[in-house]
Amino acid sequence: MLTIFATPKAFRGHINVIQRNAIKSWSLLPIKPEIILFGDDQGAAEVAREFGLRHIPKVARSDSGAPLVHDLFAQAEQLSQNNLLCYLNGDILLLSDFSSAVERIAREPHSLLMVGQRMDVDITEPIHFSHPDWEQNLRRQAGTTGKLRPPNAIDYFVFTKGLGSDLLPLALGRRGWDNWFLWHARSKKAAVIDASREVLALHQNHDYSHLPDGSKGVFTGPEAQRNRELIGEWYHLHTTEDATHRLTPQGLSRSYLHPWLVIKRAWSHPRGMALLIIKLLSRPFRSDSPPA
Repeated sequence: MLTIFATPKAFRGHINVIQRNAIKSWSLLPIKPEIILFGDDQGAAEVAREFGLRHIPKVARSDSGAPLVHDLFAQAEQLSQNNLLCYLNGDILLLSDFSSAVERIAREPHSLLMVGQRMDVDITEPIHFSHPDWEQNLRRQAGTTGKLRPPNAIDYFVFTKGLGSDLLPLALGRRGWDNWFLWHARSKKAAVIDASREVLALHQNHDYSHLPDGSKGVFTGPEAQRNRELIGEWYHLHTTEDATHRLTPQGLSRSYLHPWLVIKRAWSHPRGMALLIIKLLSRPFRSDSPPA
């Protein structure tokens, strides 16, 4: 049903702990995904063997070593045995609600991209997955000390095969690539689904000591600036607020459009401006979301 792929960082110190936690949580998903680890960073091959995963060492990289999105996604699509793929960062814990969400969207006949906001949590030790209440414990921790990040904080991308082709050579893990991928999906007339209310994606907090310039390099370093140049116009950066649909317990629901988003989408896709103006005039706008 689903192929998960990721490019983990070197398995050292705290990063080693949280990446092992994340990968174990993926392997325990009820939908039993195919999992592919890309890259030749320290420990990647050994961890892939330990968990019985497929390992692809070669992926195109920037001058500083950041994986390039276009090659990573193209390889994943070529190797995947499934029509649905999921890229996610190597520090993201997935719970059983993720499987339920994937099962629901897998029935949709059209091209789609499912994303969602993440919840930040502090985890410093290996999770005891043998404990029967490990998921419930994580949910309690998220409910008491977790911090929900804003709509531009997107760490998982479930998409239909085909949307991962013809991408820009953006540096992964640097500012802008993720928000551009949402716009790319919309430019291909795919449904963009916000699953934030149905999927609890837990990001295990960490520092940025693995980067030469720390967190500054993610947002303002040379690769972040290069990403911004390649991305182009400001309206090529989308967030979960730009989603065309929300995932609810009853299934997919069309998103209500805020006036600002109507203008933004019209600017992004001028050919659709007339249709969006009609929607603006004919549909009520609401500040609450999602619709019932």
